[in-house]
Amino acid sequence: MYDDVARSVSILATRRDELHVVAQNLIEFWAVATRPIINNGLGLNVAKTEVEVSRLKNLFALVPDTPDIFSEWERIVRQYQVSGKQVHDARLVAAMQVHGLQNLLTFNDNDFKRFTEIIAVNPQSVI
Repeated sequence: MYDDVARSVSILATRRDELHVVAQNLIEFWAVATRPIINNGLGLNVAKTEVEVSRLKNLFALVPDTPDIFSEWERIVRQYQVSGKQVHDARLVAAMQVHGLQNLLTFNDNDFKRFTEIIAVNPQSVI
């Protein structure tokens, strides 16, 4: 999957599309990066994970968490009757709404189809 992501990000950057990341993305990356490989993680130590997070922050504009995100999240989870782990997806959508972002690059594009506020784009479809 890395190659698909690297290729799609390179294409988007070449087109001069604005690329953003929210704190939640970095927090979730940290959790996966430091989780043992046996538990479906990357098995990185904290120092290596810090380096990778710094790289991501240099690659993408970090949009701030704001109190408005929670209010928007509440609206979204009510409107779409979101439950379980998909509440995290709804928070990404809320952050995007608050910051005026429309496109989400994700391999989990099917998980975001219900949210009409955004367009979920699979990295494999970026040309």
